[in-house]
Amino acid sequence: MLFTPGEIGLLELSNRLVRSATAERMADDQGIPLPPLTALYRDLIRGGVGLLITGHMYIHPKGKCHPEMTGIYEDELIPVLGALVQAVHEEGGKIAVQINHGGGNCALEAQSDAISPSSAEKDSIYSRQTREMSGEEIQQTINYFAGAAQRAKEAGFDAVQIHSAHGYLGSQFLSPLTNQRNDQWGGSLTKRSRFLKETCLAVRKSVGPDYPVLIKFGIADGYKDGLSLKDGLAILQQFESWGLDGIEISSGFSGDLFSSIQKGINKRAEEGYFLPFVEKARLFTDLPILAVGGFRSRVVMEKVLLSGAADFISLCRPLIREPKLPALFETGEETQSDCLSANLCWAENPGEGISCKCYQYPSK
Repeated sequence: MLFTPGEIGLLELSNRLVRSATAERMADDQGIPLPPLTALYRDLIRGGVGLLITGHMYIHPKGKCHPEMTGIYEDELIPVLGALVQAVHEEGGKIAVQINHGGGNCALEAQSDAISPSSAEKDSIYSRQTREMSGEEIQQTINYFAGAAQRAKEAGFDAVQIHSAHGYLGSQFLSPLTNQRNDQWGGSLTKRSRFLKETCLAVRKSVGPDYPVLIKFGIADGYKDGLSLKDGLAILQQFESWGLDGIEISSGFSGDLFSSIQKGINKRAEEGYFLPFVEKARLFTDLPILAVGGFRSRVVMEKVLLSGAADFISLCRPLIREPKLPALFETGEETQSDCLSANLCWAENPGEGISCKCYQYPSK
């Protein structure tokens, strides 16, 4: 099934392999993508991935998560983002853009005034002190998401993905750990999920009824007192009515129970570590599901698709090491990724960008 066509809303894809969004750190101080990002995307499409989801792009300077993050916060960026899309389309590929606001998880070097649903001290779940958002700032941020989605459509992206996972602002509103508000934006699950609901509805309104809108959803936190799976499933079953076309299931805040990134995956039984979430989610929605989390071998990917639990397999670290991995799977030249799950992909120095650092273990 891995190399059969699939659909997400009106988006038609040639296969079921998706490059999951991962921060590339290949943009200048204004968020303008640099040539290495274009080259990376060309390589990924040539390598055979069915859909490329960009690394998260910030919807407003206050939501910039880290240096060298790509921006989609103003209309002046549309032409350069359009050139990025054009490069992908020239290679025959499809590309979705992930839009995000870091909230309390914006690095100090990227944002001096971090805002979050509730104020927090430096030694809290965040690594820094944050300021509580006003009602006006919340509504403005919803509008920023909608504006970014409109720019995505104008730039020619094939779809947009709302980031509501991994402890960023979407997760922060949903989690009782970080949302202690007692107004219309916090308290009950309905109130804590209002920000995400209003964001999804605003994005849908901004792009029209037919443009594909996906979400990366942190369905549960890795903390006992965080967002529970039960509550995450209750939110997920509303996504279709909120105008969404597809769901990539991940985690919210990483904690003692589990993390959004797990290292040292060297057994097939360790792959797809969010599959228990995916299998439960399948019972609550008919929307296409993208399964993510440590997939390395084709046999495991095929098994997940054949089970019906997920419709697509989403991965990134193996593609950092081997951009051509999908094509190698299709031809049978490889059955498993070379990725060691060492999590040594991140840029260590400015201007470096993501890359596989496991040099002592050469790729095929």
